[in-house]
Amino acid sequence: MKLVTGNSNPALAKAVAKYLNMPLTDSVVQKFADKEIFVEIKENVRGEDVFVLQSTSYPANDNLMELLIIIDALRRASARRITAVIPYFGYARQDRKSASRSPISAKLVANLITEAGANRILTLDLHAQQIQGFFDLPTDNLTSAPVMVRDIEQNYDTKNVMVVSPDVGGVLRARNVARRIGAPLSIVDKRRPRAGVSEVMNIIGEVEGQSCIMIDDIVDSGGTLCNAAEALLNAGAKEVSAYITHGVLSGAACERVGKSKLKELVVSDSILETDEEKATANIRRFSIAPLIGEAVARTAAEQSVSSLFD
Repeated sequence: MKLVTGNSNPALAKAVAKYLNMPLTDSVVQKFADKEIFVEIKENVRGEDVFVLQSTSYPANDNLMELLIIIDALRRASARRITAVIPYFGYARQDRKSASRSPISAKLVANLITEAGANRILTLDLHAQQIQGFFDLPTDNLTSAPVMVRDIEQNYDTKNVMVVSPDVGGVLRARNVARRIGAPLSIVDKRRPRAGVSEVMNIIGEVEGQSCIMIDDIVDSGGTLCNAAEALLNAGAKEVSAYITHGVLSGAACERVGKSKLKELVVSDSILETDEEKATANIRRFSIAPLIGEAVARTAAEQSVSSLFD
């Protein structure tokens, strides 16, 4: 068994390697002067079960190409099985034709990873469950819900918590967390007049006097969360926090969250932490390294991964 990583999130890769009590495979992933990516695996991987840990986060195209080239290098080096471990699957929000003559980029990326030579996929909280069907490979979509629940139970009085879905599309994800902690569920009804802009319409559920925790898979610009937090407080909520799996936090998102009425925004380490994120007082992190590490160990041992969802 070998664990290889690109440059997208070395901190998470090291944490997973530590959990597995094994070193990262010695490899070179660098760029030439013209920005071409070069990969060289410095260890023998012939006949090995190799896991490539690489989020396709910002810069998405560079990190995606690193993943593809690493997989190709391992395939040509006669690795027995190659598992692409993609904690954050970029392009996941382009999972359907949203307008005439628009692509389905998530399917294209799935095809690229398959053609590069991956044998199976391990990912976390896909934006849409149907993306699993885009791969003609065995695909495990882990959920961060058990890790979120443990953190919530350590930091909040779950008897006075209401779980909130910041949009209708995330109801199943929020309900999963609400069920685990025995909390009621509320929904923010919003509309999106254009990409990256959201407008809260209604609050479905009685939130007055409640400590509200919003659950979602991705926070990008932060506009939806900040608007929803303000709407919940206006509806009588005592305080509002948010637990998000993937902290994309592009542009001025960290500044927006820092100035918002959110008590705290808690994100996983599926994406490398930025300096702006570190400097924002109300953004905190929880680690998915044990979850990823355990899934990798079970996959290598041909054991059940689905029990991790419980």
